[in-house]
Amino acid sequence: MSKVGFGFLDRPGVREQLRLAAKAEALGYDSLWVTETRLARDAVSVLGAMAATTERVRLGSCIVNSWTRGPALMAMTFATLDNLAPGRMNLGLGAYWDPLAWKQGIERRKPLTQMREYIGVLRRLLALEDGVTHEGELVAVRDLTLDLGHGDPRTPPAVKIFIGPTGPRMMELSGEIADGVLINGILSPAYTSRSLKRVAEGAARAGRTLADVEKLQLVNISMDADREKALYDAKRLVTQYLGQQPHFAKAWEYPEDRLAEIMQVMGGWPPRPGGIEDAMTLVDDALVGELIAYGTPDECVASAQRWLDTGLDRLILIPLSRNYDEILEVFAP
Repeated sequence: MSKVGFGFLDRPGVREQLRLAAKAEALGYDSLWVTETRLARDAVSVLGAMAATTERVRLGSCIVNSWTRGPALMAMTFATLDNLAPGRMNLGLGAYWDPLAWKQGIERRKPLTQMREYIGVLRRLLALEDGVTHEGELVAVRDLTLDLGHGDPRTPPAVKIFIGPTGPRMMELSGEIADGVLINGILSPAYTSRSLKRVAEGAARAGRTLADVEKLQLVNISMDADREKALYDAKRLVTQYLGQQPHFAKAWEYPEDRLAEIMQVMGGWPPRPGGIEDAMTLVDDALVGELIAYGTPDECVASAQRWLDTGLDRLILIPLSRNYDEILEVFAP
């Protein structure tokens, strides 16, 4: 499998991530991606460290949200990262999720409108346009110009912009306005196939084809010689997403009555002690197999290939089990 990148959740520790990043680059991985999940760890700090300690590999966020950082700060941040790793930075943006946004006092409204306005302003700033002004419904900036660092040449940072969509309309918007689509993990290959059709429809609206849009997807890997252990870890994650991120349950077309039972047993967000484990008994193994590549090394490779066969350009492997070195070596290009 040659079309692979490697991604990091909130584990392992940052120093260990840097060691693994260097190893991934040496093994020939083409890209490294850092997620921003819950309130665990921010992606930008880790990307900065990776930019300073790698030489070739592409680096990206998968994803940072478009609500807690305004477009001016985001443009400045990724211009700075591009200064560290010229031409290697990729900005993956997402529309965030509740209840985490609500808990921070963020009222998410019209996410499609917000994302369109946000990326429009972001592109103008990264292009070093003078005096950017936009009085939108959800994004407003007035007479802004990205300065860049003292003494830096006025060269627009070469940052690619990806959208990390889950729903069908955000898929279409990705095809229309983004350089690439960064499809969420924990979605089935069948869902990916349907989603790529939506991306193609959006691309057509902008006079483009699906080939003009880079198509990536996160694929979670739970690898263990004991496949029951691998299944346990995979099922735990699926259960957690059912109970905490209802937009995934909607994408899976999960029955509402069963979802309500899982959420009740789990106890909300954050879950009550032991709540995830209790709710796991309500989740079918077959669903887990559709959403996560789990099992022995050979089984994980064969399972991950199902997503690549849908027409994606590459996968971003997200290790769920803690055997990071083994996963890197098994999937090495």
